Amino acid sequence: MSHDLIISGIHLELTDALKNTVAQKMERLFKHETRILRLRIELERSASKNHLGDFIAKGHIILSGPEMIVSVESEDLYKSIDLLVDKLDRKLRRRSRLIKVKRHHPHEIEFPADLPKVSWA
Repeated sequence: MSHDLIISGIHLELTDALKNTVAQKMERLFKHETRILRLRIELERSASKNHLGDFIAKGHIILSGPEMIVSVESEDLYKSIDLLVDKLDRKLRRRSRLIKVKRHHPHEIEFPADLPKVSWA
């Protein structure tokens, strides 16, 4: 199944092996949430002098509702990708859980106006 996955590299050359690894790991997110419209992954090598957190992985999930944006950095590119997938998966599961809670436990709406209370007979 083909999904809308965009992989880009910033200050980094994307090899076929790297693209395949990212696509394989992101497949987990598409299995978890079928309503993902687009998933954009940016892999970046930081150009800082201190070399702490050399690789940054950013993920943008576009679905109906608010967009999810996550950023992770570490010394290893593949570790950054793994951490990014875990973080995105946690966000998707949390969003799914909150939607279920909201659906099963609706709350009353209070209007900020002085309206007469009416009882149904």
